[in-house]
Amino acid sequence: MAVNQPLRDWTGRIVWIVGASSGIGLATAEALARRGAKVVVSARKAGPLLAFAAAHPGAMALPLDAAAPGALKAGMARLLGQHGRLDLALYCAGHYLPVRATAYDLDEVIRHQDINVTGAMRMLDAVLPTLLAQRSGHISLVASVAGYRGLPQALAYGPTKAALINMAEVLQMDLKPSGIDVSVINPGFVETPLTAQNTHPMPALITPEAAAEEILKGWARGEFEIHFPKRFSRVLKLLGLLGDGPYFSLVRRATGL
Repeated sequence: MAVNQPLRDWTGRIVWIVGASSGIGLATAEALARRGAKVVVSARKAGPLLAFAAAHPGAMALPLDAAAPGALKAGMARLLGQHGRLDLALYCAGHYLPVRATAYDLDEVIRHQDINVTGAMRMLDAVLPTLLAQRSGHISLVASVAGYRGLPQALAYGPTKAALINMAEVLQMDLKPSGIDVSVINPGFVETPLTAQNTHPMPALITPEAAAEEILKGWARGEFEIHFPKRFSRVLKLLGLLGDGPYFSLVRRATGL
């Protein structure tokens, strides 16, 4: 059952992707541009954004730091000056570094919160006034299957993704009456600069391009939660139904951590 209005025709739609310099964000920007969307790309690294805009007529590069106060609101003002409206905002900015309780790093934990969670809140602050005035649009947050339940080495990362899942659920209930759709994207392992840090096995690893296609399929079906690859994400959903003791024991054996 579709929760959101299915998004299939992207021709002329204004899409803002925050976190689009590489990985899932860049691959999704490219997939949308091929389908006729006018894609606005943001991230800290200006080079990839400018290259994307130069290669895709109608695209716009907005370099910014999502964790910096005021940066996303200023970016939204520039976007509106160019396009006058917004059809979909995708928060894909993310930070990941393996952290365990035996080597706790408070600065690193706070950095995860600033980029993964507070950055998403800053995007909401930037886009909600326009979407509410339009009484239309779509907000999509990239979380992770790591937000389902606790996983080793994810002491900094996992809680931020759990927060985004909860945030998206609340937004969906709050904004649906105003004509605004919300979706949450929960990828498994995707080949990105972030996952390249992992030394443990990454089952069902997929490319950013494959992830982007799954995201577009989920939007086309009107899904609230878009999770993939199914052969991995469904297993984690089932594991989440286990009692605490069996879950902890099984994850320790599977990861060796």
